[in-house]
Amino acid sequence: MRLILAIGAGSFIGGVFRYILSLLIQGKAASVFPLGTLVVNLLGCFLVGVIFGFFDRGQLSHEWKLFLATGVVGGFTTFSAFSNESIVLLREGHTQAALLYIFSSVILGLLATYVAYFLARQ
Repeated sequence: MRLILAIGAGSFIGGVFRYILSLLIQGKAASVFPLGTLVVNLLGCFLVGVIFGFFDRGQLSHEWKLFLATGVVGGFTTFSAFSNESIVLLREGHTQAALLYIFSSVILGLLATYVAYFLARQ
């Protein structure tokens, strides 16, 4: 039960940070491109790489890994927003922005996780 509460608390923290950061970034972007969600998701990919790198190195307990990765980062990132924003861009005829957003999110997200994981394991 303690782990479930820790994951729930982490999700709350991550969700609040996602909302605030996404609003701040998107508020400064004068574009239909969903930059706020992209930055949040790429940062989340990087953070999950760091968390798992530290865990694999033995510097993070299983409980902290669950709190941080499943809770905080899981609450912070949002695949559903990414999916919806991609469909909205396509539906509104912003095909190039949609393709750039999809490519950036997937490729840069994987790259961020890969780099962070190996940096954290050193």
